[in-house]
Amino acid sequence: MVTGCICRKGAALAAVGLALSALPARADLQLCNRTSYVLDLALGLEDKSAVATRGWFRLEPGQCRAVLAGTIEAEHIYVHARALPVYGSAPMPQTGHADFCVADGNFVIAGAKTCPRGSERLVRFTAVQPSPSEQGLTASLAEEADYDPEQARLAGIQRLLVVAGYDANPVDGIAGKKTEGALAQFLKDHRLAADAATAPNFFDLMVEALKQSDGIGFSWCNDTAYTAMAALGVDDKNSVVTRGWYRVDPGKCVKPDLAGDVRRVYSFAEAVDKDGRTMKRGDKPLAWGGATTLCTRDMRFEIADQADCPGRGLTAAGFAIVDMAGRGTTVRFKEP
Repeated sequence: MVTGCICRKGAALAAVGLALSALPARADLQLCNRTSYVLDLALGLEDKSAVATRGWFRLEPGQCRAVLAGTIEAEHIYVHARALPVYGSAPMPQTGHADFCVADGNFVIAGAKTCPRGSERLVRFTAVQPSPSEQGLTASLAEEADYDPEQARLAGIQRLLVVAGYDANPVDGIAGKKTEGALAQFLKDHRLAADAATAPNFFDLMVEALKQSDGIGFSWCNDTAYTAMAALGVDDKNSVVTRGWYRVDPGKCVKPDLAGDVRRVYSFAEAVDKDGRTMKRGDKPLAWGGATTLCTRDMRFEIADQADCPGRGLTAAGFAIVDMAGRGTTVRFKEP
């Protein structure tokens, strides 16, 4: 067990070996990202049963960032971590110890146990026991691979390359010819300088390139003013596996993680309001799909059996068949 570490296993950010005890007042708190994902972090401070939250703090793989300066007056410190939408469904929401309020954009919420404002929502936070360091108190988010900072940065680059459709597997933080070749091709395809990978803003460049990329891998882009929730189907031997939901915010693109040489996918999406209810135009849902009936459900799902959706308590939805032309394609959501 590693004190002060939120360890990531598989696709879930989960708390491993975190002690819950009163924290001594010390100067400064920094969070370190030892995962292969670019993360947005929210911080929760609990003192005498009152909880305040603030965010978001962007941390790149291998990066440490100070999130509090000066004396920390709190009995417990909590962290919520989310990966950028460009990763699609990975990682899944983290497990943890308590639900507190967050909001979109920069926020500070004083009474974070309830969310009376419509712009706020409850998410799961994990309690952390930071360890003393030369910089004050430090808490790290790590994967099972236990990367050091340099390895985490390289693994982060490898993962974004894989998401973009380049063969940089395995994502292991170890340099090699496959990673070098995939990176060189990515830089060439996106007209980036050969030394861009060493720039401090390289992860920003990669993420922006992925958001804007057409014809590389598979992407959804939302050209409407509404949030869209998307579902994906992929061929698996003699069946189709559907999974969702992927949130595609207005004006944004999301590239779900596809493994292997995918020749076609199935796509469905619907617009939702701030409460997650399907929006309608007249008496019809505002949705983007097709004539292929596959199964979905209201919550996050992965479904391998597409027979008799309603009879099994599932929802039947019409998916569009998307042929992956060349190296890929982009499905754009537009208003009728």
